Amino acid sequence: LQKILILLQVTLSVVVGKTLMILFPNAVKRYILKMGEKSRMNQNPKFSYENWGPTFFSFKYLQFVLKVKWKRLEDEAYEGHPAPNTPVVTLGGELCHVLDFMKDDRPLILNFGSCT
Repeated sequence: LQKILILLQVTLSVVVGKTLMILFPNAVKRYILKMGEKSRMNQNPKFSYENWGPTFFSFKYLQFVLKVKWKRLEDEAYEGHPAPNTPVVTLGGELCHVLDFMKDDRPLILNFGSCT
């Protein structure tokens, strides 16, 4: 049921977004660029709007958003319950799961960071 609701929500937003993109292309471009500022996506001079802007509200966009949202349904964590076994990709490109890194009775520590 959750997947169906997500499908309907994402499909509706893509249809509305695509319609607005056709009817008001400049306004939608300004809106998308404003969203890009928040995520710092448009700070890279080699990555212009023409490279990524038109992909919004496309069929591939719909597929990607659905995949991410459906995957997140499996990743919910609840206090006092076991941690979700979230899929991860190693630096070598191998797909595995977080709990694959557990060893004996030692705690598993996840350290998140970024390098720019």
